[in-house]
Amino acid sequence: MSATAIELLRHGDTGQRSYRGRLDDPLLELGWTQLRAAVVGRDWDAIVSSPLRRCAEFARELAQVRALPLRLDARLAEYDFGDWQGVPIETLATEQGEALGRFWADPVAHPPPGAEPFAAFQSRLVAALDEAAAAWPARRVLVVTHGGAIRLLRCVHEGRGFGDMAGIDVAHASLHALQWSGAHRAGSA
Repeated sequence: MSATAIELLRHGDTGQRSYRGRLDDPLLELGWTQLRAAVVGRDWDAIVSSPLRRCAEFARELAQVRALPLRLDARLAEYDFGDWQGVPIETLATEQGEALGRFWADPVAHPPPGAEPFAAFQSRLVAALDEAAAAWPARRVLVVTHGGAIRLLRCVHEGRGFGDMAGIDVAHASLHALQWSGAHRAGSA
């Protein structure tokens, strides 16, 4: 099977400095500016996006402007951080620093309290990219998603352990290119 050229695009700035997870924040005007600048001079055949506003609103605009097919896929939503969702990062670092460190060192063994099982997060993200690759084989697909999702997908694609996620820089409106064949399956990293 020919690989699909997938570019993962993180949403723009929302002004929030916490683990947002499933919280549905809108973009700041700065976030819109970041995203519009990120896509200048780039072409795709289709767009797939998380349904959360910080991704979907921009994906809808871009699809309309460029007359591209758009698919919203709930599997591309950010990780559900459970009890940590919405808590300022500085507060977590101060009050639960050891737990936060354990999570980033091994998110499978040390998830946040009440969080989504990490295997489920991996499984849904990989399935979403596999489906996009099957729908647009050997084409170029833009996937608008979230920082945690991009870190995980890069680990899967690059054969890295999930303990490496914290060291992967995923700035707002950053693009990350993958050649995705659909051969990536949950449990491959």
